[in-house]
Amino acid sequence: MRKNIHYTIAILVFSLPALIVFSIVVCYPVLNTLYRSFFDWDGFGKPEFIALKNYFKLFTKDSSFITAVKNGFIFAGELVVFQIGLGSILAFLVNSTKRDRLRKVFKTSYFVPVVLSATVVCQLWLAIYNVEFGLLNKIFEMMGMDFRQAWLSGKNTAIFAVAFVNAWQYLGIHFVLIYTALKAIPEYYYEAAVLDGASFFKLHRHISLPMLGETYKFCLIIAITGGLKGFEQMYIMTGGGPGTNTFTLTYHMYSA
Repeated sequence: MRKNIHYTIAILVFSLPALIVFSIVVCYPVLNTLYRSFFDWDGFGKPEFIALKNYFKLFTKDSSFITAVKNGFIFAGELVVFQIGLGSILAFLVNSTKRDRLRKVFKTSYFVPVVLSATVVCQLWLAIYNVEFGLLNKIFEMMGMDFRQAWLSGKNTAIFAVAFVNAWQYLGIHFVLIYTALKAIPEYYYEAAVLDGASFFKLHRHISLPMLGETYKFCLIIAITGGLKGFEQMYIMTGGGPGTNTFTLTYHMYSA
C-alpha cells in the first residue's frame, strides 16, 4: 500500500513541470480567449461586457463563418481519406517489397514533399492546376475527355483542389507512421498465417489492421487537426476565393 502511494506521488512530482507548462502555454490562453469573447474590445480602450452578442453576430450575420466551418470539415475529411487510406496502401506495398534498395527509394520519395516549404509545393500545384497549360487538364485532353476545369476558381472544385495539395504534401508523415508500426509487428504472426494458407489481403486484414489500431487513432487526430487549421494553401493559392469558398476557420480568423 505504502509502495503504491510513493509510486503515485513520484508520478505526480515528475508530471508537475509538464502540467505547469501545459497550463501556461495552452490552458490559460484558451480560457483567457473565452473570457474576452464576452467583451467588446478593440485592444486599446476599456472592454465593454456584451455577454453573448459576439456569438449571435458570428452565427447569424457572418455567412463566411458557416462557410469556413463547412470547409474545415471538407478539408479534414479529404485529409483523412487520402492520407490514411493511401498512406496505408503504400506502407503495405513497400513493406512487402523484397529488395532493400528499392524499399529505401520508395521511403525517401514519399517523404520528400514533407520537407519542402508550403510555398514551393503550392507553386508546383498552381502550375498543375493551370487552366491553359496545367498538367491535370492536359492529362484529361490526352485521354480524350472534355473535362477542362478551372480547378482553383470553380465554386465546387476549389476547396477540394486546395485540400488535395495539403493531403499530398503531408502524406509522407502518415506513410512513415504506418510503415514503422507495421515493421514493429512480429514476423511470426505472418509466418503462422502463411502456413495456414492466408493470402496477402487476409494477412493485412486479420493481422496488420487490428494491430495498427493505435497508430490509426494518432493519424486520425493529425489529419483532422491539420484539416481544421489549414491556412497556407488558401493564403498562397486562392486568397480564400473565389469569394469566400476556400475560407477555413484559420483563414477566417486571419481575414477578420
